[in-house]
Amino acid sequence: MTATTTTGTTGSTGATGSTGTTPVIADPLAGKQTGMESNLSNWAGDYVTGMLGKGQALAAQPYQAYSGPLTAGTSELQQNAFQGLANLAIPTDKMGAFNPQTFGATQAQQYMNPYLMSALNPQLQEARRQSEITQMQNNANLTKAGAFGGGRQAIMNSETQRSLGSNLADITGTGYANAYDKAMAQFNTEQGRGMEAQKMLNDYGMGALAAQQSAGAVQRGIEAEGVAADKKAFEDERDYPYKQVQYMQSLLQGLPLETQSYSYQQPSMLSNAASTAGGVMSLWDQAFGPARGPATTPATTPATTPATTPATTPATTPIR
Repeated sequence: MTATTTTGTTGSTGATGSTGTTPVIADPLAGKQTGMESNLSNWAGDYVTGMLGKGQALAAQPYQAYSGPLTAGTSELQQNAFQGLANLAIPTDKMGAFNPQTFGATQAQQYMNPYLMSALNPQLQEARRQSEITQMQNNANLTKAGAFGGGRQAIMNSETQRSLGSNLADITGTGYANAYDKAMAQFNTEQGRGMEAQKMLNDYGMGALAAQQSAGAVQRGIEAEGVAADKKAFEDERDYPYKQVQYMQSLLQGLPLETQSYSYQQPSMLSNAASTAGGVMSLWDQAFGPARGPATTPATTPATTPATTPATTPATTPIR
């Protein structure tokens, strides 16, 4: 907008014209945003409409449940193994600790050779025969020496009998000692075998229990897999409507689909009138100069006073 300033004089005693601009009354509500409306862009309207129609049709479809098996189940070999383990006889009543026995006279009699004397008799008989041979040789020697029947013969016979008795005792003692040692060894062997058998029995029972426990865990896992699959199918069917709503909402996310139009407050009638009046006065001033009132010149002013500045010369200075 351009404002103009007009100045003029009528002489040294002439009247001075009015100077200024015409004020414009502004409307404080003019230019305020009063509303906004969004619409689909022209280029995306058909596409979005078709896409939403298809999405709505898909979302309206009923839930399609899977009618096939949800889990693999057990195989034939697994069923056979489960059945065999179920029918397995576990000797839990015989399982436990091994109680060793003490080796004594009863055990020695039980484990010693019952034919011990039959085994020792040949040795004893041979010892007696050798003793008799020795005694006969001694008698023959004494007879040659003319001492048979005397004290010397008695001493030699006594020594022969003592030697025979000692020999027989050694044979018998050694035989029984060996038999006792062998009986103890056999007893210890059987005790070791019994302990080993008990250990194997315990290991078998514990192994069978562990196998049944492992098979039970496999069966439980198969059953749990079926339960989890059934629960998942139920949750999918239950959540299906909610997912369809989310699906329809996702069709519009991230797409520049809308145009926006804004409306603003228009100037009031009074502001328009004031602006119109100010504009008319501004055009009048630019075209014809500023409007002036009647000149007030005193009567005593000489008429011959020259005017230094023509009264009819307007001076206009535009203000940018």
